[in-house]
Amino acid sequence: MRAIIVAGGTGGHIYPAVAIINKIKEEEPSSEILYIGTTDRMEKDIIPKMNIKFIGLEMEGINRKRIFSNFRVLKKYQKAFRSAKKIISDFRPDVVIGAGGYITAPVLYAARKLGLPILIHEQNSIPGVSNKFISKFADKICVSLPSSRKYFPKEKCVYTGNPRSEEIISKKILFKKELGFKEDKKLVVFVMGSLGSLTMTEKLKELIPAFKDKDYQVLIITGNNYYEAYRDIEELENVKIIPFFDKLINLLKDTDLLVSRAGASTIAEVTAIGLPAILVPSPYVTNNHQYKNAKDLEENGACVILTEEEFSKEKVLKEIDKLFYDKEFYSKMKESSKKLGITDSATRIYKEIKKIIR
Repeated sequence: MRAIIVAGGTGGHIYPAVAIINKIKEEEPSSEILYIGTTDRMEKDIIPKMNIKFIGLEMEGINRKRIFSNFRVLKKYQKAFRSAKKIISDFRPDVVIGAGGYITAPVLYAARKLGLPILIHEQNSIPGVSNKFISKFADKICVSLPSSRKYFPKEKCVYTGNPRSEEIISKKILFKKELGFKEDKKLVVFVMGSLGSLTMTEKLKELIPAFKDKDYQVLIITGNNYYEAYRDIEELENVKIIPFFDKLINLLKDTDLLVSRAGASTIAEVTAIGLPAILVPSPYVTNNHQYKNAKDLEENGACVILTEEEFSKEKVLKEIDKLFYDKEFYSKMKESSKKLGITDSATRIYKEIKKIIR
């Protein structure tokens, strides 16, 4: 298979795209894959390191607050569209796949103009602007959550789950002792998105000293942007602070509790392995979709939601203690989470790709 995959901006778009690439390569090892992303976001660093052919295009999203700045966005869109048309023509793919982010709009529109089959994957409960636009001419739309089906044409839409679910199932476990943690003590992992968060950094700095006398261990992944902010925090024996960790998906399989944002990939990962979670939805995302992602889990007893405003030292410690010391509550959450998991999502998406190529 020759495939172009386009996605960008955040790990929530990039890593599902990578999971689809890995599934294509697993099923058809001789496949040629080209990844198109932006020139200034995470994918420009992540994708080339994975030995995946990468081309970056200059693009930015619509600014809802500063309307006149969108004239610049329109110019970038037109330039990206023309560049994408040439790239696609030169590569000659069998299919073009979009996994979210504003870079998908010009690339997939160029693919449609060239008459190529198009599949998009929507990770969130409420679709983004690009996927809403592209859905009009996509051949197939794969969704991570049943609640997002109502936003798309019924005849094109299929519920596949998020391909990160299958990715975590297939990954080799990374035991916490390999990071210097004690094997016989529980591990709580805190991560507030791939880039980190200024607001949550301040809240976590206040929380860290309270772990000193706790009988569990804590790993805090700050995001590269905020690691320096923790420099003055007192070192504790049971707490480790790191900027980024590219094997988190492996470590989650030996983690007892995740405290995290509620991005779609996170939802897929925790439900695939039945990992109890305290979810802190980002209030800064379009349509507050992270809260709605988390609500699907909470209503099924699969997580605890703390809003960013509610997140405090007292509340977090109380929720962790409740989970760890109420074994029945913890066990029920684990079971409820696992019931919601789809463990063959990448395979489902691969089958839909093959259908539209035929």
